Amino acid sequence: MAAAGPGVVPCRTGCTACCHGPFDISAADARLVAEAVTALPADQASAVHRRAIAQLELGHAAAPAWRAPWRAGETDEAAFDAMCDALERDPCPVLDPDSGACLVHEARPATCRLMGLGALTPDGDLLENLCPIQDRFPGYAALAPTPLDLMAFEVAAAEEDLAAMAAGWHATTVAGAVARER
Repeated sequence: MAAAGPGVVPCRTGCTACCHGPFDISAADARLVAEAVTALPADQASAVHRRAIAQLELGHAAAPAWRAPWRAGETDEAAFDAMCDALERDPCPVLDPDSGACLVHEARPATCRLMGLGALTPDGDLLENLCPIQDRFPGYAALAPTPLDLMAFEVAAAEEDLAAMAAGWHATTVAGAVARER
């Protein structure tokens, strides 16, 4: 992306515009995030865990039917809206509150990896993964979409999910994945 438009894409350490609110991640991503948090220094891992628990409690207070395994997509529309309102300013628990850096960047979920520029599939379909602040950067919309072999991506993701589910993991939120490990 840097070669396509250096300085245009706002994604960088400290930009957390898309790192708020409840969103589901796959079982495979849940396992990767949880393992990455476990590998952090103990004080960081504990802080991430506390933020995850606080986020789950805040979301549950707004939508009492929302509980483990913490799948945002399994709530009804009113509950989801209530959770989004409650969590809109609550950043992802794996964000460092001081730097805005993702503490598990190398293991971040596919949802996070795909956010930003649109993706162009081999058959010409455009998958829009719009940055919530891209309108502040006029050159952003002019960047070409990133080629993505959607079928290969989905097949690989399904295989990883099956392996993760066989190991006892399930789709959840980032906070749900972190909280499960303690």
